Amino acid sequence: MSRSPIHPGKVAWTGENPGIYLKDTQDGPWTGLMCFFRIFYSEQGMGSGIVVLDEPGIAKGYPEVANFCISDNEPLARYLIADFFSKFASFRVSPGIQAVTHLPLIECRREGSTLSTYSEIVRSTELEVVAIWKNLGAPYAVDMPAENGPTKIHQMYSLFLDAGYGSVTINGRPLAGNVVQRDFAGTRKSTAFLAFSESWMQV
Repeated sequence: MSRSPIHPGKVAWTGENPGIYLKDTQDGPWTGLMCFFRIFYSEQGMGSGIVVLDEPGIAKGYPEVANFCISDNEPLARYLIADFFSKFASFRVSPGIQAVTHLPLIECRREGSTLSTYSEIVRSTELEVVAIWKNLGAPYAVDMPAENGPTKIHQMYSLFLDAGYGSVTINGRPLAGNVVQRDFAGTRKSTAFLAFSESWMQV
């Protein structure tokens, strides 16, 4: 019997999930982390937002330090952080992800082109975050089996474009660090990347 093209598992969520992870040196600690999301389906509904850790190693939130999440659907944001983002390799070792302050979103927009330079701009009443990806490479598709993924219970499909340069600013102030290389599916990839058409299926 041929394998059905319809995945038998439950759809956790599908959407967009670009990131920019920064370090001062390749082997050093994370100095700044950003994870953007634009979700088209989940059991918590649709929503957009951004998680920013200006001090990844400090388990404190905004305004003590700029560790925060801006979103238009807080239950969705909390679900993504608890069940997915906090399990990603860079966030898993960063205490700041457990202490983010949730702020309501008042604006979210994209600019640029996925052929060259792309950006996401997210605003709350007090903060404006601008994430920029430059020198975008060729797209590649990923089918990550659950046993190799961060949650161990979800298969992940996505389209990635790596960026040679990435930056994140909070009210014009840049997060510290630079784009480096990360281990990804047995290869070395940039820590600045776009992730589109991303779907997480429970197995």
